[in-house]
Amino acid sequence: MLKFIHSYFAYLVIALLFISTLRFLFRYALSKEYTPNDFRLALTTFIVSHTQLLIGLSLYFISDKFSLWYELSFNEIITSSINRLYLIEHPIVNIIAIVFITRGYSLHKKKRVSKPKFKAIGFNYLLGLVLLLSRIPWNNWINFA
Repeated sequence: MLKFIHSYFAYLVIALLFISTLRFLFRYALSKEYTPNDFRLALTTFIVSHTQLLIGLSLYFISDKFSLWYELSFNEIITSSINRLYLIEHPIVNIIAIVFITRGYSLHKKKRVSKPKFKAIGFNYLLGLVLLLSRIPWNNWINFA
């Protein structure tokens, strides 16, 4: 059940992050004013991405794959691309992506002028989005969903 939630909630995370990134970067490029709707979108994206992280971490520690840490040597995990993806790359890169999202949200709150707000959040959300997209197990995700 948790895998199902994690897989389908990812659609929401990616969609919100994509929409947020585009909106903030376009508003930055066009020198638009920061509005309450921008704040709501930034906050919603921030909350949804962190919720996905918590679901993912819960799934990581209770999944069958986690037991491979005890059954296989580190070298065996590293040399198997699928084990390396699920046990090392996917969790670590996605945590780093959430760090960029958090950084963007935190930095934008400290800015007083619209253009620096959009720059801080837009570019950090973009980095987070690229990192998330880079470590999705596409074959399994598409087949599962």
